[in-house]
Formats: sequence, C-alpha cells, structure tokens
Amino acid sequence: MTPERPLRVAIIGAGPAGTYAADILSKTELPVSIDIIERLPAPFGLVRYGVAPDHPRIKQIIVALANVLGRDDIRLLANVNIGTDLTLQDLEDHYDAVIYATGSFKDADLNIPGIDLEGSFGAADFVSWFDGHPDVPRTWPLEAKEVAVFGVGNVALDVARILAKHPKDLAPTEIPTNVMEILESSPVTDVHVFGRRGPAQVKFSPLELRELGHVPDVDVLVYPEDYDFDEGSMQLLEENRQAKQVVKTLTDWTLKEPTGASRRIHLHFLQSPHEILGEDGKVTGVRVERTALQGDGTVKGTGEFIDYPVQAAYRAVGYYGTEIDGVPFDDAKGVIANEAGRVVNNGDVVPGIYTTGWIKRGPVGLIGHTKSDAAETIANIVEDAERLYAESKAGAEQRSPDNILRLLKERGVPVIQWHDWEVLDNHELALGEADGRLRVKVVPRDEMTDVALKRN
Repeated sequence: MTPERPLRVAIIGAGPAGTYAADILSKTELPVSIDIIERLPAPFGLVRYGVAPDHPRIKQIIVALANVLGRDDIRLLANVNIGTDLTLQDLEDHYDAVIYATGSFKDADLNIPGIDLEGSFGAADFVSWFDGHPDVPRTWPLEAKEVAVFGVGNVALDVARILAKHPKDLAPTEIPTNVMEILESSPVTDVHVFGRRGPAQVKFSPLELRELGHVPDVDVLVYPEDYDFDEGSMQLLEENRQAKQVVKTLTDWTLKEPTGASRRIHLHFLQSPHEILGEDGKVTGVRVERTALQGDGTVKGTGEFIDYPVQAAYRAVGYYGTEIDGVPFDDAKGVIANEAGRVVNNGDVVPGIYTTGWIKRGPVGLIGHTKSDAAETIANIVEDAERLYAESKAGAEQRSPDNILRLLKERGVPVIQWHDWEVLDNHELALGEADGRLRVKVVPRDEMTDVALKRN
C-alpha cells in the first residue's frame, strides 16, 4: 500500500495515554499526520491535575511527555472541546481515525446511606481542587477536625497526606496559592483511612506508603487488631514483591510508638464502610463493619459495627470514565465500549474509532502501564490502515491539517498550540522562581488562555 497522503489521526486527550499513543503511532512505518486535541488550555492530563503537588518525582513524567508533544511531527490543539468546539461529524470529516484517550476523572460511586450528606466528598474532586484544575471551584470546606477516607489505594494516601500535612511543608511545591491559604486554616487533627480487606490486599505502592512515614509532625498509626492474614494473603505475599514490601512497612508501624505529633493518620484494615452518619444534614460520623478473611484473601462481614466520630468523609474507591455523546459507552465498566482498543457498538466494530488509556481499560495500573495499552491500540490502527484509507470519504485537500485550524478559527475558538503552552509554562515557572517555589500554577481558565495567547 502506497497512500497518496498521510493518514490523518486525531487523538482526543493530551495526557499520558494520548501522548504515548501519538509517540508510538509516529514511529510506525505508516505515514501519519497527528493532532492531539485537548479540552483544557494545558496538556499532560492526570500528571498535571491528578498527581499530588508534593510528588515532584512523579510529575517529572511531564518532561518525557513534553519531549513528544514538542516535536514537529505531532501537533497540539488545546483549549478545544469535543461536542461544542468540534462535533463528532467534524472529526469524521477531517480525520481518517480518531483515538479517544480522555481518561477517567469522575469518582466511582459508593452506595451507602449518608453518602449525600454535607461533608461527604469524592476524592477525585478534592484532588482536582488541590491540583488547581480550572474546572473546579477555588474554595473547599476544610472545617473538620476528624476525617474519614474510604479506600486503600494511592489516591486515598494522597488525600490523607494532603489533609494531614502542615501547609508549610507543602509551600515549596507547585500547590496553588488559594489551596495553601485554605489548608492553613484547616483544623484537622486525625485522618482515618479504611480498607475492607486485610493489609496484604491494599493497593498502596511501597514508595508512596513509606513516604507517608516521613511527613513532619504526623504520626501514622496501624492497629494490631486490624492485622490479619489468611492462606490467600500469605500466598499473595510469596508471589508479589510489592505487596510484601507494603506489609513490611505496615508491620513496622504496628510496633512503633506514637511520637505525640499534632496530627495523626490512622490506617484501619478489615473494616468496610457501612454508613455515613449525620445530623441536620451534615456528616457527624461513619459506621464501619468489621470483616473477616475467608482463606482466599476475600472477606465477608461479621455483623460487628464500629462508629467513628468524623465531620467529613472522602470516598477514594476508584475513578469512573465520562461518557462522550455519540461514542458507545459501557456503563457497567465506566469505559468506552471496545475490543482491544477498537470501539464497538453492540459487538460491531465502529470504523475509524479507537480508544486507549483508562477510558479504554478502566482506572487501573500506574501511568507507565498506558504505554503497553497504547501499543495494542496503535497496532490495530496499523492493521486497519488500508481499510481506513479505502473508507475515507475525503481526499487529500479536505483532510489537510490546515482545514481543522481554519474551522476552529471561523468558530472563534482560541486554540492553544505547543508554542503557546510554552509561554504559559515559562510564565508559571517564573512566578514560582520569584516566590521560591517549583511553579505557581495559573488556575482560572480564562487567565490561562490569556497568558498563553499573550493577550492583555
């Protein structure tokens, strides 16, 4: 096959999943022209808006992503929303293939009584707030002395750590100024983290868990009565090195005496959320059910309930994908319906539509896992290339890269390209340098656009 023009591909989402997909696709033997279309004025997705500001090591992934997005053979079109600025029909008219890499930003549901009380929050919303996401409010009600966090993954750790950490220890990071000001007035003293299974089954990564033990003036407490292992747990520890490292850290903490720190993070295992308690519409406590291991690492309730007084509760039980009107969606899994990255509708492949990342497979795995995920999707695009050319209803002129920019300009969309992002990036870094911080994020969306496009 010797095509007369490059295959025009749009990737929706400029986070790790979309960027890795662009990188892998650009390195195939297939002649391609790639646009990465991003809804927000800034690229990098979950790395910019989902990684806690006091984890600069993880945020360094941005350097690798920037090396891809800054290349001449890949074009960034940020500040462009699919559904309003561009329709699905526009994408079909201007591209031979579309890859959805929109991620998962919504909180998964936790269907227990009291979940809708004032003071009950989703962890994803809280993370977006402390990371300066432009779509969330600038304020957050940090009024609780005692807080519950449901979930035993890294997001739960991030929520607990940011709540318990003293603001002065966050000051050198890129935490937004408005977030710092609100954290400084927080009265929090105790954060309780609950997991329904045992210590062997938690999803903390070893490094992030160990870091929790080094937060100044914060004691981490693990209780011996929450500590149990069954045959399934022991087998897991023999087979999984990371689980073994996590359990070692937790075991060390069970033997450690509290230092008398002013703030505490309590890690509770074998306790399942049963109800959020309240009075006058506000959270006043949580009720958990003690669970018991069943021999294979699973648990069941014992009928024993424990109440904890708290004034706020955060659910960190996972993320859920956002449906895009017109794109087949699997409501049960919270992902775009697909088979190995090819989008399907009632089992039939939808020509020219693909997906990758969390919106493809669900919110599991670390950021690096999206590379192998993208490789599978791109391999299918390469396999489908001849058919994509054959089914194209437009020739070289209509599929020209200039046409999509012309269309967006006609519609008055202030598109931010890579060189515009570099202006905003340098502006944030300069603000940070002047303030003795890594960077100072520009948060309001309009201000981000104005800076990037050098508007007065």
